[in-house]
Amino acid sequence: MRTTVVAVVMVMLCVMMVDADVKPQRDFNLRMFAGRWYRVGLAYDSSSFTPFRDKVKASMGSVAALPNGNVNLTMWDATPFGCQRKVYNYEKTSVPGQFTYFSTRHNIVKDITVVDTNYTDYAVVLKNKVFNREYTQVALYGRTQTVSNGIIAKFKTFALSQGFPRDSILTPPPAGKIEGAHMHTQVMWRVT
Repeated sequence: MRTTVVAVVMVMLCVMMVDADVKPQRDFNLRMFAGRWYRVGLAYDSSSFTPFRDKVKASMGSVAALPNGNVNLTMWDATPFGCQRKVYNYEKTSVPGQFTYFSTRHNIVKDITVVDTNYTDYAVVLKNKVFNREYTQVALYGRTQTVSNGIIAKFKTFALSQGFPRDSILTPPPAGKIEGAHMHTQVMWRVT
């Protein structure tokens, strides 16, 4: 029994260390990535988030590619209090598909990596590559509020490989119309 527990702990530590080696989408193209996206999947294991898992809905956002390679993200979430809008500024790094930003919520700089995208249907984005259950998230984005089962399976497999427990991986239902979000939009990633 003791050997089994040690083996399980060692495997989990190895899985958690693997995510530091996650590479961004090969030949990432920010201009092609720009556009409207919906967050249709989320892996997040923060204990402060757990009570709200069943209340999460698909959200919508817009990423505007700036001439200097940075990104402005406008995010809309439907909440019980109405539509909430948040704006994030991501700074480019020397690696295309990787960005950083200062999280005012956690008071730290976080990294954002676009792990996989075909630009027209889906994108998998990892926030905070060095696994920390309070800060690390994997999100699945779609150009529409629904994506294929194959894409969902791919997202779940990646999230599991990063050390997320199966019950922390969500595919929230559509939010419906988000008032005020019908403007000219360009892409979304939900991160704080």
